[in-house]
Amino acid sequence: MQVSDAQDAPGASYAYKASLIGSAHRFELTDEGLSWHIAGRSGLWRYDEISAVRLSFRPVSMQQHRFRADVSHAGGGRIRILSTSWQTAALMAPQDNGFRSFIVELHARMAKAGSRATLTAGLGGKTYAVMLAFLAVLTVAMTGLLIRALLIGEFAGALFILGFAALFAWQVGGFVRRNQPQSYGFDQVPRALLP
Repeated sequence: MQVSDAQDAPGASYAYKASLIGSAHRFELTDEGLSWHIAGRSGLWRYDEISAVRLSFRPVSMQQHRFRADVSHAGGGRIRILSTSWQTAALMAPQDNGFRSFIVELHARMAKAGSRATLTAGLGGKTYAVMLAFLAVLTVAMTGLLIRALLIGEFAGALFILGFAALFAWQVGGFVRRNQPQSYGFDQVPRALLP
């Protein structure tokens, strides 16, 4: 494969390790399309053959600041691109600048190629609704426990519930806010879903 000046542009390539075992997942934006190499498989998807891109915020226990892009092909198949890379058994390193540059450049090249891909952000509508319903039930339950603790004079318990609720709201609030379902255009990539 010949390397052109367009491929040398900032954000034209990206790689990450999805696990400790195995090779890195490598992606390159070429003049022909999105070239990918994952677990011994490879392919080239022309920009106008990409049918959908979904951006989301997906923290995990070892990396609370992790983003994900799911890229789908018109003929079937989907590849996942993550903003973090495994370094050691206990370290998952963020690759914020590389991920952001690659995703922005992918959108720019798709727009230039006249892509008609569906661009969505956040979780799916049904998943998001279920999550909100679960959070509403949890809020009612926690409020009930707080009122009960105050009525029986268990102020240490009430403080614990308030502290737990504040921590939970801080941890889950960012996930809920960032992953609100939405559509966007090629020139309006959601900043909340890029590191």
